[in-house]
Amino acid sequence: MSGEPANDIVIALEVDDAVLADRLATLLGGVAGLRLAAPGEQVTAAVVARNREAAGAGDFELTPRELDVLALLAEGASNKMIAQRLGISVHTAKFHVGSLLDKLDATGRTDAVAHAARRGVINL
Repeated sequence: MSGEPANDIVIALEVDDAVLADRLATLLGGVAGLRLAAPGEQVTAAVVARNREAAGAGDFELTPRELDVLALLAEGASNKMIAQRLGISVHTAKFHVGSLLDKLDATGRTDAVAHAARRGVINL
């Protein structure tokens, strides 16, 4: 070994977010009795943090109305069509679409449907 005490806890970091990984490495690197694992080294513990997309459907909740809007998005409906089908204003339809984009961390309507399908929220 490299002169490190044999009783150190060796920690592996498996963090998708590079900024968070750097912060954790800095914080954990200053704790006596802990050290970060070298590549391929056997570890005693691991810190694992995955991005939201990999986390699954349990990290957000959609309202029943948002699920209705999402189903219509999956059909390719416009905001105007969503409003007509659900008996709401176009403004309210836009609000629900925006809320879905935020909750699903999506860049657009198609991306929202794809994220929802991957997370098992809707079946295509």
